[in-house]
Amino acid sequence: MYNVAVVGATGIVGRQIVEILDERDFPVKVLSLFASPDSLGEFLQFGDESMPVQLLEKTVFDAVDIAFFCAGATVSAEYCPVAAAAGVICIDCSGYWSDEEAVPLVVPEVNPEAVAEFKAKRIIANPDCATIQLSLPVQALGGVDVVERVVVSTYQAVSDCGQKGVDELRQQSGELLNGRPAKQKEFSHQVGFDCIPQIGDFLDDGYTSTEVNLVKQMHRLFDKTLAITATAVTVPIFYGNCQSVNIQTRASIDINEISELLDGFTGLEVVDDLTAKQYPLPVDVTGQDGVYVGRLRTDFSVQNGLNLWSALDNIRKGAATNAVQIAELVVEKYM
Repeated sequence: MYNVAVVGATGIVGRQIVEILDERDFPVKVLSLFASPDSLGEFLQFGDESMPVQLLEKTVFDAVDIAFFCAGATVSAEYCPVAAAAGVICIDCSGYWSDEEAVPLVVPEVNPEAVAEFKAKRIIANPDCATIQLSLPVQALGGVDVVERVVVSTYQAVSDCGQKGVDELRQQSGELLNGRPAKQKEFSHQVGFDCIPQIGDFLDDGYTSTEVNLVKQMHRLFDKTLAITATAVTVPIFYGNCQSVNIQTRASIDINEISELLDGFTGLEVVDDLTAKQYPLPVDVTGQDGVYVGRLRTDFSVQNGLNLWSALDNIRKGAATNAVQIAELVVEKYM
């Protein structure tokens, strides 16, 4: 049994981590929940217990074995090294450590062996939800040995911005439906009943930081020889991210074989019954832990091309579940 901490426990990902630790019967001896002063006095349910939220301080890690960090990049940058120095294994969900070469970036279904690299800094980076979603079908097809090029458009729910994003869409929807102008704060434009082709800041080459991060993280998981380009769009739904993916393989693969490869891969589920109009939908994957793929078809415009559509719960497998799966690997192999 292990002493576990969740930093940012009252945020949208932190709450989900607490729930998933319970769902998956993670061997928790003592669970400690930390957040900002604004959350003091709150309680979260863990099993049959109501757990108090405590103030995050640098002295709280002495008795902790594993800590999940989901309170944003600033907190992770400051507190992960402190916790690691106290002997804690840190699993960071903020994205801050994802570019650090000495910190492994892990999707358990794709590169579980990379967990061993945590020993350098005692920090493991949880990838962005878009990376997790894309990496599973690429790995199922054989990784860079089989996949030559990927073109992905990712359609991301407002919950990627946390509870504030959810609240803004809810408020804007109510305002617009009642004929009032929408108040915009968290997003670059009105998100209610609209799509925003910008997630993150624009860089000099015209891509956004989110698009570039997706490419960088895919290169870390696989190899820089993987040709990949991305477009990221915020869409007016609360939960569930979707991707339109075009893949070019190094050799021809029959579409039925592709379906079998995807459906037989751990963490993937094929939903692709055109007669019944069945394909992955955000509303159907919410609350689930897999990546769901469908609309499989040959791309006749290029040699060895295929198209697919995928969906996942961005807060569960796209963040919290992946983080807990990383912790399970650590416990199984290194503790």
